[in-house]
Formats: sequence, C-alpha cells, structure tokens
Amino acid sequence: MKPIRTLLAALVLAASPALGSEIGEDGLHKPDWLRETFKDLREDLAEANHEGKRLMIIVEQRGCIYCKKMHEEVFPDPAIDALIRDSYFVIQMNLFGDVEVTDFDGTALPEKDMAARWGVMFTPTMIFLPEEVPEGKTAAEAAVALMPGAFGKGTTKALLTWVKDHGYDSGEHFQKYVARTLGASN
Repeated sequence: MKPIRTLLAALVLAASPALGSEIGEDGLHKPDWLRETFKDLREDLAEANHEGKRLMIIVEQRGCIYCKKMHEEVFPDPAIDALIRDSYFVIQMNLFGDVEVTDFDGTALPEKDMAARWGVMFTPTMIFLPEEVPEGKTAAEAAVALMPGAFGKGTTKALLTWVKDHGYDSGEHFQKYVARTLGASN
C-alpha cells in the first residue's frame, strides 16, 4: 500500500505546475499573458492603447505566498483568464528587482526603487493605469486603481471589470460595486 501512496504523491507533485504558471529565473510566476517589454511605461501605455487594452502593472516578489495563490487559484479561472487576455496589457515588476523601469514622468530607476517611489509595500500589488496619463505624473499618481493583496475570484473579476468599464468614472466606489455585483450573482 505504501508504494501506491508514494506513486500517487509523486504524480500529484508532477502535475502541480500545470495548475499555475511557470516560474522564471527571478522566482516570479510567468503566465503567458504577461508582456515582456523594456519597462518604459510611456511605450507600454501606447502599445496597450494601440491594442485597445488597459495597462496593468503587477508587482510581485520571489517566494510570495499571496502571488502564488493568485497565479494558481485566481488568474487561471476561465472567466478571469479571458478578461485579462482580452482587456489587459500586463507587465510585471519585481519588488526587489534591478531591471530599469522608466516612469511616465521620465524618471528611470531599478524596479525596487520604483516600487518604493510608488509606495508599494505588499505583493502582489496590481496598478491600473488610465488610457492617458497627464504629463509629469508618476504611475502611482495617475493610477485609477491600486490593489494590494491577494483576493478571491469574485473580487478580482469585479476589479478587472470595474477598471475595464471605467467604473471609477461613474462615482460608484469599488466596494459598493463589489457588493452590488457579487450580491446580484448570489
């Protein structure tokens, strides 16, 4: 009986990576919807707009259990995955990384310093940008939504939908939107 349990455990472990995205050399999850760019946010926003998508920056770190939860349990949900693929241009930043990022105001810093400049203290943090960023503004100043933490499927889907549909323009607070939309779906 013990060899069968060992074999089953090995099979489960071997299949586990299929549940989430691959892990890159930097220790961060690398879903195939993630964009590899030069991390010049002005160029990334222009490309997102050209594709008719919203720019989202996701800040993560190696070993982040909350990032793992999002990549293994939330983002793979078919409705959420489709929403990201269809509506978002997503770039990733490493909270402690050294890759240079150029902010909208032209400031270029390593990822870790840019994250500090923006006040990012928790991973994952999703930063959603408008289609147009006023001159001289940073990503943090221009963001239409900044969501630190791991959330369940319902809240994540609601956030992605609220940003995509410009819910922030209607004056309805995101928490009221969540209560209304999640309450309607129950």
